[in-house]
Formats: sequence, C-alpha cells, structure tokens
Amino acid sequence: MKIIGTGSAHPQCCVTNTMLEQFLETTDEWITERTGIKERLVISSEKLEDLAVIAANKALEDANLTIADIDYIICSNVVNEYVTPALSCIIQGKLGATCPTLDINAACAGFLFAMDMADDKLRAKKARNILIVCAEEPSRMVSWENRSTSVLFGDGAGAAVVTEGDELKAIRLTTSSLTDVLYYQRKLEPTPYINKEENFEPLVMKGREVFKHAVTNSCRDIRKLLNQTGLQPEDIKYYVLHQANLRIIESIRHFLGVDEERVPHNVERYGNISSAALPALLDELNRAGKLQKGDKLVFSAFGAGFTTGACVIEWAK
Repeated sequence: MKIIGTGSAHPQCCVTNTMLEQFLETTDEWITERTGIKERLVISSEKLEDLAVIAANKALEDANLTIADIDYIICSNVVNEYVTPALSCIIQGKLGATCPTLDINAACAGFLFAMDMADDKLRAKKARNILIVCAEEPSRMVSWENRSTSVLFGDGAGAAVVTEGDELKAIRLTTSSLTDVLYYQRKLEPTPYINKEENFEPLVMKGREVFKHAVTNSCRDIRKLLNQTGLQPEDIKYYVLHQANLRIIESIRHFLGVDEERVPHNVERYGNISSAALPALLDELNRAGKLQKGDKLVFSAFGAGFTTGACVIEWAK
C-alpha cells in the first residue's frame, strides 16, 4: 500500500485560551503549561460531513484522481449528529460516489486502523484505490464547564487516498480493554420497559492514566516496528504522532531519543482532533513540501479503548 494523496479541513471558529478564561476557571498559562495548546478550531455553523468532503476532495486532487476512481471509502468517526446512517454514507452522497462505504470507531487511533483495513483490501485485490476520511467533532463530547477536558479538543477532518504498492513496511494495532480510563456515554431514547440504571455523562478522562498508557504504548509500538523493519531511529525522516497534547508528544520524543525537528506538531493551533489529527498533520507536511519520495515515516496514535496503532511507511509522492 502507498499514500498518493492527502487533504484536510478545519472549521472557522477559533477559540483561544484567553477566550476560555472568560467562562472557565483557568488561564492561558495553565492550559499552555499542561497541554501546549494555545487555540483550537471548533465547529459553529459548519456540518462535519462538509468538512469531510472538503478534505476528501483535496486528497483526490492531490492524488490526481476523481471520485469515480475510488473503489471503497472508509470513514473513521467517534461522534457526529447521526447515529445512523453511517457518516461514510453521507460523505459518499456528497462526493457523488457509488462505491461501498464503511464507518469505523477506533477513537483517536482510527486512521491507523483504517490504513490496516485498506491494506488488506488492496492485497486481496478487492480494490485499487481507497479513500480514507477521518472526520471528528470531539468538542461536542465534552462539558464546556470542565476545564480538564474542554481545553483539549478541536474539530476537523483529514483524508488520504491509498493504492497498491509496497511502501507500507510494517503496521501494528493493539486493543486493551481499559474502558474506564477515557469514555463518553451518550443518552439513549427512553422506553416504557427500561428499569436499569443508566449513566449519561460528557467525556471522562483520567489524565494521568491516559498519559502513562499513551507514552508507554506508543514507544513500545514504535520500537517494535523499527526492530521488525531493521531500521534505526535516525533512519526515520518524521515521526508523525497523534496530536493529543504537547507534553505527551515531547515525552514520546524524549523516550525514543530523537531530535525535535523529527517530531512535527500542530496541536498548539488545532487542539486534539481525534483520529483526524494524524492525517491532517500529514497533509500539512505534504503541502509544505517537507516530504520527499523515499522518506521513511513513522505514524503512531492512541485512543479510547485503549487502542493503539503504528506503522512504518515510505513516502511515495
């Protein structure tokens, strides 16, 4: 498998730390010191599916393909306005596609899980070109009265077009059932027969445990992949990590022992946009001309579940 196109899209509403000071018991200094985030872009008037379509069309244009060339669409999403139909079906209609589509939810690691699924389909010759779209609005999962979670997240979409090739050198996925560390319970419609206790609460995050699992598991996954591929840390051009917060990113970089310039980040401008964070950062690197054909990249992400994903891939463009 190889990546031949990338795209991203973000909402217009920029919420700075100073703006959060107006209704939260927090300060710009407190948020910056703990997260590295200075501002985040959140949905106001936009529809998530429209951001997804913008990102998808940018990826198609970058790949020099049209939607008619796409044989399958995989959409990574945690929450949106619809429970059903799947967000991928809505995106399909807006793109004018006719191919099969599928939604997945592997939380913030969704892009890696989607890549793994796409690779399987390509290897089985069930598709030639696959569109991966990660579209997320975690700002709708948090309580904006909770300074521990509301300061972390932004919204947006990232996309990639993948096709046949041998550029994906290794990929690793894991799931550990740690469901009480990071979760969001959505309200269901009542029935006359429900007699059990149900809890509906905004996003709950046990920050210290998330930090520990994120850093430990990401470093473990990356080291295993480097060992599997016979590569040294310095052979990797960029480590494209999930943009959860800057402290996690810097801790992973420290434990891997790699230089700062090899670990790009944009979380300070966008916040954590869940599974869209990694492909959006990849698109930023691509459009800035920072990726050259043959560059070796590491992707690594982690999310609720607890899920993790990582891969070593060679840039093909």
